[in-house]
Amino acid sequence: MNVADFDYNLPSRFIAQTPAEPRDSAKLLWLDRRTGALSHHRFFNIVDMLEAPDVLVLNDTRVMPARLKAIKAESGGKAEILLLKQLTERRWQALVGGRNINTGMRLTIPDSELSCVVVSNLDKSQRVIEFSQPVGERLTEHGEMPLPPYIRGKPTDRERYQTVYSRVEGSAAAPTAGLHFTPELLCKLQQKGLRLASCTLHIGLDTFQPVTVERVCDHKIHRERATLDQLNASIINEARRAGGRVIAVGTTSARTLETAAILAAGGEPAGSSPNIPFDRAQPLAPFEADTGLFIYPGYHWRAVDAMITNFHLPRSTLLMMLSAFAGRDVLLGAYETAKQMNYRFYSFGDAMLIT
Repeated sequence: MNVADFDYNLPSRFIAQTPAEPRDSAKLLWLDRRTGALSHHRFFNIVDMLEAPDVLVLNDTRVMPARLKAIKAESGGKAEILLLKQLTERRWQALVGGRNINTGMRLTIPDSELSCVVVSNLDKSQRVIEFSQPVGERLTEHGEMPLPPYIRGKPTDRERYQTVYSRVEGSAAAPTAGLHFTPELLCKLQQKGLRLASCTLHIGLDTFQPVTVERVCDHKIHRERATLDQLNASIINEARRAGGRVIAVGTTSARTLETAAILAAGGEPAGSSPNIPFDRAQPLAPFEADTGLFIYPGYHWRAVDAMITNFHLPRSTLLMMLSAFAGRDVLLGAYETAKQMNYRFYSFGDAMLIT
């Protein structure tokens, strides 16, 4: 299976530059993956598409304002830091942009007392850096939201690149499928009898890295920290026992749920499609671990019954995951219909419900 199999043409006019207002007014394309049937709605109509005892699983990660402008201390040249993962109180794994930035180089953050030193070089533009002092509390003042490169300009309201239920800070990008929910919409779903559960997956490097290999199986996906606690595992397991569907809000929730299912079966969530037996009646296990699960066509789904998602980039691992869930031809056919109907794509774009 080649990466080129997951390519499609998307003129730039389809790429959303601003989010829908209000959040739940975005378009919603409903895809029945068994028949390929499509129907067109607004996101707030999702209340009529879900039934008790279904359970919605939300990723409650919160985006860090993790992009820092920097200057090379010796030359004065420009640099940029995107913090990805905190390693110690002052050390971070980061993407560092700029020319010839290597081990030992010191960078300063303008209009602040902060500076950092490159401790080690990792793959490509990844570096381990150590700050002169803890940086976490200073990000609000000096950091910028790490919007994807296809979005021009900066948001006037940082909260529009957060879900309304974000809680645990640690992501380098938003779980964008959840951006469409409002508190009122979540309340209506609960009043209808649906259950809400939370997991946490901190979105990291792979969001920013293109797939550069020719064959899908040769791509090395990066690990991301994921958590499903006992309380929320119990909510999901109770819904499953009652005959409800597990509906992942976004690919990050889906990756977390499938990781939980694989761990419950005694497997290791690394690489592609672990070939281990799994009984769908087996409860999901709570866990906290780095997941390296790479889902693409051929994967045997163990936990997720339906998914809410946005429209994703060509040749991306997220498009591969959705192709594993809905079927590549069915999914790409739905994308072509979405273009014909002027849906908006990517992070600030419209949504799909795949059942």
